[in-house]
Amino acid sequence: MDLQLTGIHHLTAITANAKENLHFYTQVLGMRLVKKTVNQDDTTAYHLFYADGQATPGTDLTFFDWPVGREGRGTHSVSRTGLRVAGRDSLVWWKARFDGLKVDAGDVVEIDGRASFDFEDGEGQRFRLIDDGGLAPSHPWDGSPVPAEQQIKGLGPIVLSVPDITNTELVLTRVMNMTAVRRYASPDGNGEVHVFQMGEGGPAAELHVAVQSGLPAARQGAGAVHHVAFRAPDEAALHAWTERLQGFRLPSSGEVERFYFRSLYFREPNGILFEIATDGPGFAVDEPLETLGESLSLPPFLEHRRVEIEARLKPLV
Repeated sequence: MDLQLTGIHHLTAITANAKENLHFYTQVLGMRLVKKTVNQDDTTAYHLFYADGQATPGTDLTFFDWPVGREGRGTHSVSRTGLRVAGRDSLVWWKARFDGLKVDAGDVVEIDGRASFDFEDGEGQRFRLIDDGGLAPSHPWDGSPVPAEQQIKGLGPIVLSVPDITNTELVLTRVMNMTAVRRYASPDGNGEVHVFQMGEGGPAAELHVAVQSGLPAARQGAGAVHHVAFRAPDEAALHAWTERLQGFRLPSSGEVERFYFRSLYFREPNGILFEIATDGPGFAVDEPLETLGESLSLPPFLEHRRVEIEARLKPLV
């Protein structure tokens, strides 16, 4: 079986201020809050999911709300998250919007052959808006303050920083069946970036690995990425990935039921946490698509603790 990941599934980051996080991602970036739930391993913390209008796999940007200090930036980390828009005109529109809202952002430049610009949220979470060349469909959210034609279409590419790519490349190519396709100089002048693609490729299915041996090791905190997840179409594919990791004797979590998808976690050789997640059943499994994110959702195995869990959560508005 030629087992293939089909792209980025979601990316999970850390915030220390859920209220401000909700405002930035829905009112500034115009994304839809598609699931308001809790971290299943720490039910005192919100787990907020932002996505496109249809909560499509590959568009999910999610946050754990933890009372932590700022990230210590460095290598052994996910260093920047790509967000795709429809074209260069959209980048110009977003640059003007960010300037008006005083969002920390750079200029529109060409990075790896694509029009792009970098920006950060209020906690220093690092992003790159990218012209996706019209390669992906768009599922805009009617309730967004951002016009439909300018809305964020999804995730990718994702940029990792590692001090040594040797063993990471072996895992990406030999274990995860990614293909090394090209290299380019890091925009910050610090190292070379190796590009790996999944499946049919394109910005929604690329992982960029910057080799940066001169940096200290990152320390997780607010503004940091917790893990990046890759797409498996269904449970049969996830079972095959579980067996594949076992065959390579790569330690993993084993399969974990997250209710909205099923997951498998492991660390690549530089310690960055990876997840493989199924596309389904999706966020509409426990509430109507039309009202996603409007109330606190709990998976069935936590529902009996709803009163206790709600009492410990801070109001978001």
